[in-house]
Amino acid sequence: MMDNLNWLTNSFIVIGTFLAMEGIAWFTHKYLMHGLLWSLHRDHHHRDHKGFFERNDFFFLIFAIPGIICLALGSFYDISLAFWIGVGITLYGAAYFLVHDIFIHQRFKIFKKSDHWYLKAIRRAHKMHHKHLDKEKGECFGMLWVPLKYFLNSKNPVT
Repeated sequence: MMDNLNWLTNSFIVIGTFLAMEGIAWFTHKYLMHGLLWSLHRDHHHRDHKGFFERNDFFFLIFAIPGIICLALGSFYDISLAFWIGVGITLYGAAYFLVHDIFIHQRFKIFKKSDHWYLKAIRRAHKMHHKHLDKEKGECFGMLWVPLKYFLNSKNPVT
């Protein structure tokens, strides 16, 4: 019985952390990436970089550090809560990489076409985010939580 309770508790911690990361990603994207740290994020909107990597890719490292710390605390110091929070952060990072870098921006040419209503809404919202080339007047700062209007606009094609 206790193993089932631990499994359930740990699952809730991972899922809760994953969901919280969407809010953290939204906040940091809107207020840091489009604010104080625009110098790192700008090339992602302007595509004025040469080669495969962007200065914006440094955010991958910045966001990975808390997950790595939590996983290390959980593994080396037997802090179970920290470990499961680290798992949630890491899973969100993997989802971000798959959705943002691979699916939306096609940094690797897979998942090119999708007719799924949710994936089309994500792509549409992100396209609207990139419509704004400057750090001001942006919209759709999240990744997985998409405003309802992008689901309702399903008749318009996504390019």
